Amino acid sequence: MTRVLVAASGTGGHIFPALAVAEALPASWDVCWLGVSDRLEIKLVPEKFPLESVKAKGLQGSGIRKIFQVLQLLNATRRVCNVMRKRRVQIVFTTGGYIAAPAILGAFLCRVPVILHESNAIPGRVSRLLGGLCDLVAVGLPVAKKRLPRATTFLTGTPLRKSFLSLQPAPDWIPPGDGPLIVILGGSQGAVGLNHMVRGVIPSLVKNGCRVIHLTGSNDNENGKFTHDNFIEKSFSHEMPGLLQHADLAISRAGAGTLAELALCRTPAILVPYPSATDQHQEFNAAFAAEFGGAVIVHQHHSDHTILRDVLARLLKTRLSKNELGGVDPLIEMRNGMEKISVKDSHLKVVKLLESFS
Repeated sequence: MTRVLVAASGTGGHIFPALAVAEALPASWDVCWLGVSDRLEIKLVPEKFPLESVKAKGLQGSGIRKIFQVLQLLNATRRVCNVMRKRRVQIVFTTGGYIAAPAILGAFLCRVPVILHESNAIPGRVSRLLGGLCDLVAVGLPVAKKRLPRATTFLTGTPLRKSFLSLQPAPDWIPPGDGPLIVILGGSQGAVGLNHMVRGVIPSLVKNGCRVIHLTGSNDNENGKFTHDNFIEKSFSHEMPGLLQHADLAISRAGAGTLAELALCRTPAILVPYPSATDQHQEFNAAFAAEFGGAVIVHQHHSDHTILRDVLARLLKTRLSKNELGGVDPLIEMRNGMEKISVKDSHLKVVKLLESFS
């Protein structure tokens, strides 16, 4: 029996890839999860795997605050070492973020192999600083390799939940009809800037025959201000694979996990990178998809500007045209572009890497 410690915390972008890998491990493996007591993993992990917690935060600020954070990191590292000894951990797998720092340092001190997965085109701070201490860094996008010169890297793609790996039915609450289906992803927490921007174009979209699903996220306070038979507004959906697989176009942020989902579902996308993302990593994620023709990048702007409206008009012109002769449909080319960057067996590739160190 191989004992593995999975360290993933905070956001779905860190937790869901780790869950996809953990659930694909051989049944004989013993999995323990390392998380933080007040983060998303508390809701997602305990019903599947035993959960150990540490206090982990980023090293930001200066002076006394920075000293306190360093002491907290050292204490978290000591806690990780204790967990590994107690559970006789033989390998550590982490998906980056704050919790990766004590997990990598603890594994290094205990001489336990550690594999880090970095999903973004621009590796996070922990990956850049500590990737060289890892036995292997699996990357989601090939452009990340050159930004980790001190690490041994291997391209795997970003692991996704099982439901994305097979064709799912379209949700039965989608507005009926044959108009183009557009799915707007506001993020689990609510991308306020993106939500505000798209609300300027939704009325014209439904007026022209599009069916629009707007998943606003949980922190949006403008829900319910616009209604139409072809418009559905929800804070979130548990049927994301079915939505994206049947969508004609998505409008979304450019997080690495979301990009991997769009690619695997072959969903053309207008990507709106989060302007405050660390190191502008969403900008580089979006650029990778655009390079292969799978996405168009639109930067966040005020809802009264016409940039998004003009891009939508160009992409949807053929499908909304009354001309029976039609024309070149850019969404078909974009769908092919998304297929070029999709990785269908990423979780299995990571599992094989873990097995090679067991």
